[in-house]
Amino acid sequence: MRRLGLTIAAAVLAAGLGGCGKSDANKAGEGAAATASSQPGGSAATEPAALSEDEKKALLASFPAPYNAADISNGETQFGLCRSCHTINAGGTNMTGPNLHGVFGKKAGANNPDYKYSDAIKAATFTWDLPHLDQWLADPKGFLPGTKMTFAGVKDANDRRDLVAYVAMETGYKPK
Repeated sequence: MRRLGLTIAAAVLAAGLGGCGKSDANKAGEGAAATASSQPGGSAATEPAALSEDEKKALLASFPAPYNAADISNGETQFGLCRSCHTINAGGTNMTGPNLHGVFGKKAGANNPDYKYSDAIKAATFTWDLPHLDQWLADPKGFLPGTKMTFAGVKDANDRRDLVAYVAMETGYKPK
């Protein structure tokens, strides 16, 4: 009987987690489909070429400290916490949260015109950069009271640094 209970619990957990995130392959297809549907004649816009390992290392080295010392692999793992609400690929769909591609260098609440941002984020006066995303991810509701983001935050500073660097690398961030 105990074994049956554990089997049912595992099945329920697997079903619940199955809807939480999407693989990069699925997201890429989703983004291409969204882009294709918005293009005249239904043809997809060209996705930016994926960075080589050497290009990723050079980009990471160009990030300001402490993000230039990030573990991108851990950042990708940490992004699993975000994947159920956000996409990061060019042309990606909005989900519970907005697609984050191209967010850096833009005023908060202005990156994605198709997303319905909270009044708090629309009224914010900052521009997204690495330190602002870091502060946001530490405690979204504390950083910006009134946000509709329900995420509790990433408390570990190293995990947050890695996550910020990964999001920057995957969303087209270019250091100035």
